[in-house]
Amino acid sequence: MTRSFHNKILRVNLTDGTIKVEEPGEVYFRRYMGGWNIIADVLLKEVPKGADPLGPENKLVFAPGVVTGLAISGATRSAVGAKSPLTGAFGATEMGGFWCADLKRSGFDAIIVEGASEKPVYLWVSDGKAELRDASKYWGMEVKQFLNTIREDLGEPRANAAMIGPGGENMVRFACVMDGLKDAAGRTGMGAVMGSKKLKAIVARGTMNLEGANPDVVRAMARRAAQEVNEGTRAAWAHKWGTAGGPLEDGILSGNMPIRNFRDGEFPEIKELEYICDRIGIGMEGCWACAVRCKKVVAGERGEFKIDSDYGGPEYETLGSLGSACGVSNQILVSYGNQRCNAHSLDTINTGMAIAFAMECYENGLLTKEDTGGLDLRFGNGEAMCRLIDMIGRREGLGDILAEGPEAAAKKIGGDAWRYAIAVKNQYLPMHEPRLKRGLAIGYAVSPTGADHVHALHDTGLQTPNEQGFQPNGGLRRMGVLEPIPLESLGPEKVRATIYSTISTVAFNCFAMCIFPGWNIEEMTELIAAATGWDVSDYELLKVGERALTLARVFNMREGFTPDDDRLPERSYGPTRGGALSDGGIDREELREAIHTYYGMMGWDRETGIPTPEKLHELGVGWAAEYLPKK
Repeated sequence: MTRSFHNKILRVNLTDGTIKVEEPGEVYFRRYMGGWNIIADVLLKEVPKGADPLGPENKLVFAPGVVTGLAISGATRSAVGAKSPLTGAFGATEMGGFWCADLKRSGFDAIIVEGASEKPVYLWVSDGKAELRDASKYWGMEVKQFLNTIREDLGEPRANAAMIGPGGENMVRFACVMDGLKDAAGRTGMGAVMGSKKLKAIVARGTMNLEGANPDVVRAMARRAAQEVNEGTRAAWAHKWGTAGGPLEDGILSGNMPIRNFRDGEFPEIKELEYICDRIGIGMEGCWACAVRCKKVVAGERGEFKIDSDYGGPEYETLGSLGSACGVSNQILVSYGNQRCNAHSLDTINTGMAIAFAMECYENGLLTKEDTGGLDLRFGNGEAMCRLIDMIGRREGLGDILAEGPEAAAKKIGGDAWRYAIAVKNQYLPMHEPRLKRGLAIGYAVSPTGADHVHALHDTGLQTPNEQGFQPNGGLRRMGVLEPIPLESLGPEKVRATIYSTISTVAFNCFAMCIFPGWNIEEMTELIAAATGWDVSDYELLKVGERALTLARVFNMREGFTPDDDRLPERSYGPTRGGALSDGGIDREELREAIHTYYGMMGWDRETGIPTPEKLHELGVGWAAEYLPKK
C-alpha cells in the first residue's frame, strides 16, 4: 500500500559531516503526524536544558506532515523548529511554497540538523539521496542570487531551497528561513540557527510520485476544492486579494490594525495602503498544487527604490508591520521593504516592529541622528525604514542593536525604551490588536513561541451565532461553541473557545496543512485516512494538536519559564491615543484569571501552568514527565 509518508527521517551531523536515515515506525507518525510534535520530541529528548540556541548543542528540525506533498490545495507546508535564539523558548514556525513538497517527494519525512560546521555548507537532497556540499562561494549572497546560482550550478532549474540570506548568516535573532523568494518560516529566529550552524540551505528536487493510500479519494477532494475556489465558495477572500489586498480602513476603525507601534488609534493615511492589488499588483501566485493562489505580486518604483517582482508582494502582516506600525503609507516603499526583508531572510513582523520601536525611541529623544547613522527616524519616514532594514540584515550601527531582539535593544538604548518594546516572551506582537480581540490577548500571553496570530483565537468571529467572518478550520460551532461571546469577555467561555481554536490550528501545524483553503476537521479526517490508510477520527486529530501544545509547554517549563512570562506588554493594559480603543485597555487581573483558567482547562497545574503527569499520560506522551520541573 502506497502511503503519503516514507517512515524516513534524515539526521545530518554538521560537526562530523555524517548523514544517516532513521525509521521511527508507523506509531510514531500516527501519534505525532509531523510539525510541532516532531520538533518537541527532538528538543526535549536531545537538546540539553539551558543549551545556547546559537550553539552546536541546539538542533534544527524541518518537519513536514503526513499530507505534505500530496497534490491538493494546502498540502505543501512544513514546520521548522529549534530552541529559539529570540525567545529562549520552544521555537516553531511554518512555511509554504514549493520546497516542502520537493523534500517529501525526495523520499524523506523530516530532517534533523545537529552540530555545527566549521565552513559554510548546503545539503543537497534528491530522490532518496542526501549529500553535504561546500557553500563557501554562496556565503554572503542574498536569497535570489543564491537560488539562481545554485540552480545553474546543479543543472536543476526546478530545484527549490530552504535558505538564508545575510540576515541569517549574521545571526539576526529574528532571521527567518526562506522557501524560495516569497515564502518564509518567519517567526522565532530559525534563520539565525541555520546561520549559527553555517548551513546556507537545504536544496531539494523530488520526483517521487506521492498519491496516498487511496488516491481516488485524494484526487476527488483536490478537484472539489479547486472547483469550489473557482466558484467562490471556498477561500474566496484569499483567492481574490490574498491577505489585505483589499480594504484596510475597517481595521483602523475597529482598532485591530496597529498604528505607530501600537500607540495610536488614528491613521487616515491607511487609504494609501489599501487595494494594493488594484494599484501596483501585476498578478497572483500560489504554492505548489494549490488552487487558492493567495500570493500577490507587485511592481513599481519610487526614486532609487525599485520593486523586484520576483519577491512577490507584501501580505497583511507586512503591510501592518512595515506600514501602519511605522506610520508609513506608501505602497511602493512598504513593498520594497518586504523585498529587502526577503532578500536578507528577515521576519517582516519582527523587523517592522523593531523599526517601530526605534522610531518611538527616536521621537522620545532616546535615539539621536548620531545613533541612527544619520537617519531621520520619525514615524512615517518610509525611506529611513527601508535603509534600516539593510542595516539590520548586515548588523550595521543601530541595526546591530535591533538585531538582538527587543529586550536586549531596550537595555542597550536605556531609559524608558523598555516601554516601547511591544513583545511577549521577547517576540514582537503581530499585526492584530489584543485590546480589541480578548481571545487574542489570552493566546498571545500563553503562546509557547511568543506572540503569534496564527494559533491564537481571532474572536471577532464569535459575536454572531452563525460565526460570520474568518475562523480557522471552518469555525468552532462543530466543537460545541454555539452561542455568541462578547469581544470584551475574558471569562471561562472565552477561554474555552480560545483553547479549542488553538488546539485545532496547532493540529494543522502538525499535519502540516495550510488553513487558507478552509479545510475543516472532518475533511482533514477524510484526507488523512485516504493519505495514510489509518482509521483516524476527528477526536484523534484534535488530540494531535493538544499533544503538540502541551509538549511545547513542557519544554518551556524545563527551560525555566513561569506564569510570570505569560503576560502582555505594558502598553496593552492601557488605551490608545485616539481611535476605537481610546477608552481603556485590558484589565490586568481579569487576564491573569483567564490565564489560570486556561491552565486548568488544559490539564496543567492551575497555579504553576506545569502540565501534570496524568495529562501527559492521557495524551500518550508519558515519557515527557521526566522533563517536568520539580515543584
